[in-house]
Amino acid sequence: MKKSLKDIYPRRIEVPLLILVSQVLFFIAVCLPLMHVEKQLLWKRWRNEYSVITGVVGLFEQREHFLAAVLFFFSVVFPLVKLTLLWGLWLLRLPEERRQALLRWLGILGKWSMLDVFVVAMLIVLVKLGPVVRVEAQPGVYVFAMAILLSMISTMYMTYLAKKQ
Repeated sequence: MKKSLKDIYPRRIEVPLLILVSQVLFFIAVCLPLMHVEKQLLWKRWRNEYSVITGVVGLFEQREHFLAAVLFFFSVVFPLVKLTLLWGLWLLRLPEERRQALLRWLGILGKWSMLDVFVVAMLIVLVKLGPVVRVEAQPGVYVFAMAILLSMISTMYMTYLAKKQ
């Protein structure tokens, strides 16, 4: 008989709440500034704030299409796919084999943590800025980290519930 995890655990409101909060934080983090960059060359000073979106657009405008695609895929598409899979696992009535297969996929996706790729993408952007740069973390970094953490907790908790039943 096909059942969703929601059907199996109807009183577990913390699961959809965790996924929802993670999703909301993710959408906020993608738009918030991640870093404030100040570059000084002789007497002239430039100040910019970068978010995930402005980073992708900036790389694309600089004709760094591959880097823009990598940043977009791993910082936007990948997390959305993971959150969509979490919602699917919670809401859809699936045969047990299918649920376990999706959980395995989530485990594989979890190994490619958003945070690792995100840090690499930030370093790439910073390297392109030059040697005389001052960078300050902005609220987006912390919100993004919270979204990642909640997403990981949601995945681990749902895996636990699926194996328990």
